[in-house]
Amino acid sequence: MKRNRRTAFILAAGLGTRLKELTANTPKALVSINNMPLLEVLLKELIKQDFNHIVVNVHHFGEQIIRFLSEGDFSTSLRSGRNDKLIEIEISDERPLLMDTGGAILQALPYFAQSEAVLVHNVDVLTNVDLKGFYNDFCKSDDAAWLLTQERTSKRKLVFDTDNNFLGRFNNETNDYDGNGALPNECKLLSFSGIHIFKPEYFEKFEVKPCYIFELYQKIAENHRVTSKVIHPEYWFDLGTQEQLKNAEEWLSSKR
Repeated sequence: MKRNRRTAFILAAGLGTRLKELTANTPKALVSINNMPLLEVLLKELIKQDFNHIVVNVHHFGEQIIRFLSEGDFSTSLRSGRNDKLIEIEISDERPLLMDTGGAILQALPYFAQSEAVLVHNVDVLTNVDLKGFYNDFCKSDDAAWLLTQERTSKRKLVFDTDNNFLGRFNNETNDYDGNGALPNECKLLSFSGIHIFKPEYFEKFEVKPCYIFELYQKIAENHRVTSKVIHPEYWFDLGTQEQLKNAEEWLSSKR
């Protein structure tokens, strides 16, 4: 394990279908907000918060992301302000097969072999959460994973028991629950923020194949703690649609 390695995994392989024509010839990660690609915005935020090892997965127009990182020379030109340390950026290539959110982690595990913990961040989530603080606190804990959640209105909810351990997912509209048995009478229903932190060793037993992350977390939670951490940032945006992208641009412009 490398001392002082602070690892983040950017999920940038999605098809971006909700953004329609914006992703017809461009990966979602390179769609711009206020004239800057989403991937660049997130990279700069992670580096600002002292993450020095960043893995990016690619699939949809993945060659464009690879070229963008190469031509921008992010691995050498983006440096942390402290001690001018280089930032290591690696690519987890899913162009042959999209692995989904869980399979993406399983395929990328070799990149995390020397990492104590990994922060996972959707490329289309924009927020000022104290990622460094959560990461540091998580590394001190005995938990397998932390799911950063919110108390906001949403169709899909994550379910936690009274001890704050992850149980499964619940759909408010259909009442579908994918946990064991019926939805408990006493439980917490929280909205996922698109950010989570895990320790790589808890994923090593799984077969590498396409799957959703919450399927893996349900299995891990049977024997280890997968808990919720509710966040209250100044701002949080899911930039999955053009309307949400416009709202974020307007809000950020108003704060300048």
